[in-house]
Amino acid sequence: MKALLQKLTVLSLSLACSCLLALFSVVPVLAAPGYVQSPPLSKVVAGVKVAAVSNSSPLQVPIITWGGDIATILGNGKTVQTGASSIFADKGLQLKLVREDVFPNQVRAYLEGKSPYLRGTMGMINMASEVLAKDARTKPVIIYQMTWSTGGDALVVKPGIHGVKDLRGKTIALQAYGPHVDYMTKILAGGGLTPKDVNIRWLPDLTGTDNSPMAAFQQNDVDAAFVIIPDGLILTSGGTVGTGAEDSIKGAKILLSTKTANRIIADVYAVRSDYFQKNRSQVEQFTHGLLLAEQALKKLVRDKAANSSEYQQLLKTSAQILLDTPQATGDVEGLYADCEFVGWQGNVDFFVSSNSPRSMNKLTKEIQPPFVQLGLLTGTSTLTSAGWNYDQLRQGLAITGTSSGQRFNQEQVAELITSRQQQGSLDSGELFKFEIFFQPNQNSFSADLYQDSFARILDYATTYGGALITIEGHSDPLGYLKKKKKGEKELVLGRVKQSAKNLSLSRAIAVRDSVISYGNNQSISLDPSQFAVIGHGIANPKSGICGSDPCPPKTEKEWRDNMRVEFRILQVEAEASVFNPL
Repeated sequence: MKALLQKLTVLSLSLACSCLLALFSVVPVLAAPGYVQSPPLSKVVAGVKVAAVSNSSPLQVPIITWGGDIATILGNGKTVQTGASSIFADKGLQLKLVREDVFPNQVRAYLEGKSPYLRGTMGMINMASEVLAKDARTKPVIIYQMTWSTGGDALVVKPGIHGVKDLRGKTIALQAYGPHVDYMTKILAGGGLTPKDVNIRWLPDLTGTDNSPMAAFQQNDVDAAFVIIPDGLILTSGGTVGTGAEDSIKGAKILLSTKTANRIIADVYAVRSDYFQKNRSQVEQFTHGLLLAEQALKKLVRDKAANSSEYQQLLKTSAQILLDTPQATGDVEGLYADCEFVGWQGNVDFFVSSNSPRSMNKLTKEIQPPFVQLGLLTGTSTLTSAGWNYDQLRQGLAITGTSSGQRFNQEQVAELITSRQQQGSLDSGELFKFEIFFQPNQNSFSADLYQDSFARILDYATTYGGALITIEGHSDPLGYLKKKKKGEKELVLGRVKQSAKNLSLSRAIAVRDSVISYGNNQSISLDPSQFAVIGHGIANPKSGICGSDPCPPKTEKEWRDNMRVEFRILQVEAEASVFNPL
């Protein structure tokens, strides 16, 4: 939900929709947006000279239009310039918060010494890493993870695109240098695609203008767009399927939002190396202040009924600072709802834990290679973190354990799977799919044999925490077909079918247990409720169905291909009773 509706938020959504609808009624196809190139940031900021950080007070600190930055505003005393008795003031800091949603502008200010800080996503910081590392003074040090996007960003697609693999050869619109570039590359990689497999249309703006992905999606030659969730809801008639009315696109749907892909977009702060070296204590105080502000914000939201006036004041101030109008309090609450603050433990996991599946180092290694393919970087490199003593940063924080509750309602999941099986629509909402194979009479699945596949599932489960993962066992139909050819009775044949179904289910369960055990061995706890096991038996053979029975396999390969376990990663956001974020 980055840069939420920018200047458009001054108006109500209904007014904006009605105005655009009137325009569409006169002009069937909008003029093409002003697409841009997306070269390395070094070219965008060419000619900017590196200067020492300004010693003037207050110190300029960038923020962006995002729910996580509400905590920064609270920490600053609910004002642009640090207020007396605020969290930051108590830390001896005097700051001036400057909203800057155009990342290249942040980079210019950072290089010129107007601010020692950068505020962006991990994708954005990686995008800038090469140009910033050209001068040792400006090499970025990542100091703090603020949030994960857990609902604020979405991939909207037109009819005919049912899964990620269907994006091959399609045209995708997204903002240049914005928060969705690594979101796109990660999703493509999950479907076995690279940036070279799609056509990209870069836009200068994120939202609220004729040069945004939402505007580009109105064009007939654009098939998909990465947008903030308010734009996604407008394009899809409230998040269902676009009707063609009120700015929606007929047949358009949200293929995937960060409610499902809830561990891709990480929001962080970085600081210049030279400033960090000279002012390490001050930067540490800023980091600790952010942690305290996050804690205070969570408490204020939790107790908002008892502290209504303070809560409303924060909403109005945040609306003014982030959205240019104190009336946009509902949008501010939406911004907050679409992010997940990671807290002290999340920062430890992100920066310190070598086993964390979504750590800073792992995200960097994941982000940079496709950025090289896109021409945004010329090569890969490492990023530096602050190396904080997190025991010291615990001071004043009420640390609670990570919730181990189940995110999926297992009863509702079972009903959903049964319904889809009966309707023949198990692939509805399918994002990714792959298979593993087993030998005749095999009943165990060790990590030694299936390590690559288990690692792949681990990646899907930890990156797409809001997705349901089905593990579907299939059996070889040859035994059944031989008995039928011999003329066995229907009762016997029915027992053979049921036995095959039971065996395929037991294999699916064995695979699920092995995957969870594989995660535990790497100190990664998977949520068992995220996995749904299914036993298909001989109902869906690779060799196909001939009449009412499986087609006989014609080759050894066809025979062996039937002995498989299939994984599907399903988007179930529309099933509100199935998935409930913790």
